[in-house]
Amino acid sequence: MYKAKKKYGQNFLIDNTIINKIINSVSINNNEKIIEIGPGKGYLTKELLKFNVDLYCFEIDTDMNSYLNKYENDNTHIIYDDFLNIDLNKYFNNNDIIHVIANIPYYITTPIIEHIIKSKLNIVDMTLMVQKEVAERLCSKPGNSEYGYITAYLNYYYDLEKLMDVSKKCFDPIPKVDSAVIKLKSNKKTCNNEELLFKLLKDAFKMKRKNLRNNLKEYDLNKILEVLYKYNLDLSNRAEDLSIDIFIDIVNNYCK
Repeated sequence: MYKAKKKYGQNFLIDNTIINKIINSVSINNNEKIIEIGPGKGYLTKELLKFNVDLYCFEIDTDMNSYLNKYENDNTHIIYDDFLNIDLNKYFNNNDIIHVIANIPYYITTPIIEHIIKSKLNIVDMTLMVQKEVAERLCSKPGNSEYGYITAYLNYYYDLEKLMDVSKKCFDPIPKVDSAVIKLKSNKKTCNNEELLFKLLKDAFKMKRKNLRNNLKEYDLNKILEVLYKYNLDLSNRAEDLSIDIFIDIVNNYCK
């Protein structure tokens, strides 16, 4: 009998009700493609086959081959490698419409999402099982203490929402924490200077308890104030009070 490996963060989703809810939350058309990260024993993979589109499953643990190889066919590709080391552009091109569906290892949730974003592929949505407290943080809104740099950063690319909570009892082995499924939908936001935007976000959130005046001393505060006043905000506000659209507006004003 296979024993889950802690080094890979393996907790296999075995609850068919949750699996079906995940499948039903996704809309996939012909000729679109699916990425599954960490298919494990293939509980979710088996259901993804029903979409009858190209499915790419990236699994780090080669010992999973006895479970996964039976699903391989002309449409289903099992790649044994560390997802974070994979150049996705070798498997996909910019014309592909791609959906990511995965129960990902919780300790590398953010690196996985960032790796997908950096590929610059047309990832139209991601449906991800993550730790419940991470879901709360990633899906938080401005004005919430959970709202931080990573949330604002992701909001530049995706609209995020929590779809459902998932009990720890739905996994084998049972983890120490509950989980949640989140959906990230591409929102196509644009900014005149992305490099400046991401620097501004990091600086604005670098000390969360301090206000914008303290965190953004190196910037032209008058230009920032011009935008903040439009939203009934000022430099006494904290970064957590600003939506990504306000940060984008600040950068665009800065670049005039």
